[in-house]
Amino acid sequence: MSVRRGRGSLRFLVAAVGAFLAVFLAWPVAHAARRAFVDRSGFTWTYVASLFGEPSQAQAVWMTFRIAVLVTLACVGVTLPLAWLFARRSFSGKTLWSGLMLAPMILPPFVSAVGLKMVFARCGALSTLLMNLGLTQGPVDWLGRFPLLGIVLLETLHLFPVMYLNLVAALANVDPALEEAAGNLGAAPWRVFRRVTLPLAAPGFFAGMALVFIWSFTELGTPLVFGLRRVLPVMIYDRVAEVGTNSEGYAQVLFVLIVAAAGFWAAKRATARRRDVGTLGRLAALRPEQPLSRLGTVVAAVCLTALFAVALLPHLSVVLLAVSRRWFLTVWPEGFTLAFFRQAVGSDLTRAALINSLGLSLGATGIDLVLGFAIAWICVRERPRGADWLDAAAMLPLAVPGLVIAFGYLGCFSGAFPGTWLDPRRNPMLLLAISYAIRRLPYMVRSAHAGLEQVSRTYEEAAANLGASPLRVIRRVTLPLLSANLLAGAILCFSFSMLEVSDSLILAQAEEFYPITKAIYTLMDSLENGVNVAAALGVWAMLLLGTAMLWATALLGRRIGQMFRIG
Repeated sequence: MSVRRGRGSLRFLVAAVGAFLAVFLAWPVAHAARRAFVDRSGFTWTYVASLFGEPSQAQAVWMTFRIAVLVTLACVGVTLPLAWLFARRSFSGKTLWSGLMLAPMILPPFVSAVGLKMVFARCGALSTLLMNLGLTQGPVDWLGRFPLLGIVLLETLHLFPVMYLNLVAALANVDPALEEAAGNLGAAPWRVFRRVTLPLAAPGFFAGMALVFIWSFTELGTPLVFGLRRVLPVMIYDRVAEVGTNSEGYAQVLFVLIVAAAGFWAAKRATARRRDVGTLGRLAALRPEQPLSRLGTVVAAVCLTALFAVALLPHLSVVLLAVSRRWFLTVWPEGFTLAFFRQAVGSDLTRAALINSLGLSLGATGIDLVLGFAIAWICVRERPRGADWLDAAAMLPLAVPGLVIAFGYLGCFSGAFPGTWLDPRRNPMLLLAISYAIRRLPYMVRSAHAGLEQVSRTYEEAAANLGASPLRVIRRVTLPLLSANLLAGAILCFSFSMLEVSDSLILAQAEEFYPITKAIYTLMDSLENGVNVAAALGVWAMLLLGTAMLWATALLGRRIGQMFRIG
């Protein structure tokens, strides 16, 4: 009887999880894809064909690809020597530098753009510095002359840790015996790296490239802040008001979804190949790290200092803007004040936004805790037929951009449940919380998955043999043993939900429902020091996410990198 009851409970759990993902992930995505080919007259190819036939849309497609390719190549240039250094060499301060690797991610590029615009503006800090040094005759409008400069720089500085985590893991797993064999045959070190190491690490390398490409291809906030409207994410944002009447936005959503899904599929294939080829080193002896010489340590310290100085420049610029009374035609702000920090938490707009974001993030974290643990439990402990499909579905939000989910929610829920909490036109709070949860679900699944793989079944079996019910075993044995992993996943889900951009900008249309990120975007266009208040909100957000990262890292240690890797 108990076995039959357990199987019935398992089937119910799988059905409940599958129904949730079907309603709030598959249905909105499928609705957006269907509407790309359907309007009031019926089936049509017009809107999809206009992506490449209409000059403005074709230009947006090209510009979006261009940004993604440039960001990906820039991340490759930064992370390839960086990952090799940390995977193969030991040097003084390596632990400290390794701990700082996630620091650039504590502020989204959307918020960083607020401060960096002050650096690259026509009368900003960089132009003033060059004029003071006599290198230019007058102010230079860097963002006007080089419109992609700020976008590519910000997204590169934000995303290079993601590629680094994938690449350093791939390099660490390469079998050292293969490289030693090539060296014994007379190959030079550079030839060994090019012909042996890099091909074996290529699957993980490609997985990191694919993830960076997807994120930069679907980034909405940064082009929006820098005023670059001819990119697909911004054009989709501009179509929000026409969700029910114009299928052009759906065609753009479909194209973004296809590109993101193709990149995710390629990354999954790459990581599967890495498990077959690139991890042979796990069967071999551990590679001893070669110590750097004194000169090498000095060079490494100088290069790493320069890298992190540039990577943290946006964060510094946001802080300076938040405390400056005046920053115009000067290298540094003139006068400092803390008044903007008080305004950032004291005005009606920001106070309501903080309360909204807090409630939404707590709700999203609660959903992720229940859903993430259930999925991990099914896939690790029970493994019924179709468990691999459920695990893949849980990781799909890495491939489905937030703007696709939010646009799909507007399309399929608007008018479907009029007057209820599922009507985003009336009150988007429930759908905002669910969209936040869907977007951060992979973090919780991977965290709980890693914890369950490390916890032996012996304790659970012993409790069951003593007569404890399955629910009691989970509550009294499994959950306490998994508490560190679940807490770390919850911290990441909460903090990243507080700073979610795409969903917030698209779903929150009325000021009373604005989260923090929508409030920051609104303040950028307001007069009387609105930009300074927006920067102060960004500093509060940076402190929140930085604290969350440190806490999660303390709980998970080196396993924190698994949260930002595919496979």
